[in-house]
Amino acid sequence: MKNAKKIIDSLLTGTGITINGSNVYDPQVHNDKFYSRVLRGGSLALGESYMDGWWDCEKLDQFFHKVLKANLDERIKKNLDLMLRIAWNFVLNPGRESKAFEVGEKHYDIGNALYRQMLDKRLTYTCGYWKDVQDLDEAEEAKLDLVCRKIGLNTGQSILDIGSGWGSFIGYAAEKYDAHTVGYTISREQKELADEMYKKYSAETRLQDYRNINEKFDHVVSIGMFEHVGYKNHRTFMKVASKSLKDDGLFLLHTIAGNKSVKATDSWINKHIFPNSMLPSMTQIGKAIEGLFVIEDVHNFGPDYDKTLMAWFANFDKAWPGIKQNYSERFYRMWKYYLLSCAGSFRARRIQLWQIVLSKHGVANGYKSVR
Repeated sequence: MKNAKKIIDSLLTGTGITINGSNVYDPQVHNDKFYSRVLRGGSLALGESYMDGWWDCEKLDQFFHKVLKANLDERIKKNLDLMLRIAWNFVLNPGRESKAFEVGEKHYDIGNALYRQMLDKRLTYTCGYWKDVQDLDEAEEAKLDLVCRKIGLNTGQSILDIGSGWGSFIGYAAEKYDAHTVGYTISREQKELADEMYKKYSAETRLQDYRNINEKFDHVVSIGMFEHVGYKNHRTFMKVASKSLKDDGLFLLHTIAGNKSVKATDSWINKHIFPNSMLPSMTQIGKAIEGLFVIEDVHNFGPDYDKTLMAWFANFDKAWPGIKQNYSERFYRMWKYYLLSCAGSFRARRIQLWQIVLSKHGVANGYKSVR
């Protein structure tokens, strides 16, 4: 154990973090087995030991911001001796159709009551747009309107939303633009609530995998779903989007993304939060769209996801006393770890949020960027 603690202390050199230190971002270790457990199990063990109460940190978001800003994960990869102690997780085509509904059952179907408390009034479970707004509801509505303006949505047009969640976008577009909207989700809970929330509008939610889409629309959007596709299925996804889009329409892809191409996700996220997920890189997206689309515009507002996640956590933490009878204390620690570690990752600029506008043949006279 002493050797394990010494290795971890040396790894933290230069990060500003001190085990059992006095700063709000310093982890407080309650179980001495923590050190060897993390060395053996890597990020999975770090997250699970937190869930088990082996350590705490007053400001988890600041802890992860410092760890990732210091590129601690890269230093670990370069340490051959340490790599032999860490279990790395690699998966084979996690986004295949047979596993498409797994993330819905694991993550999105855990209870609409939780998401009603945590998210904005439309249950928009994607990054808000915080330009010139004051709160989460305004930020999410600004994002939905931004998408409509970027695709040049006109009254009465048809839109496909691949990965429509609780219907926030299809409901907004139907309500504000009188659009005819169809959304696809792999979550039964999401479909049930979306149907109830937008029954007065021309907004239909279908419980189907994206590979089963077989009709054309004036525009196509995918807001926060591409992260679940997996690199082996990127090309298939783009072919579906292209096939579904009319020749003069626009496709807007809104996705969390990584700075480097990877073929697996973080092991803790994969096991406990988003099974079979993977953050795409620009290289992977570019390869997937080659010959199918023209890139008209790329907009990165990743720092806005930090604000969004912190707002979600504040709502979740405030609501916990009223919903905790449905969950365990271990779930609370897991969910807190998820939201705040992701906030720290965006703050460190290790992950991004891109909105990419695509056309099939290029917009005549050029696309005018919307912000």
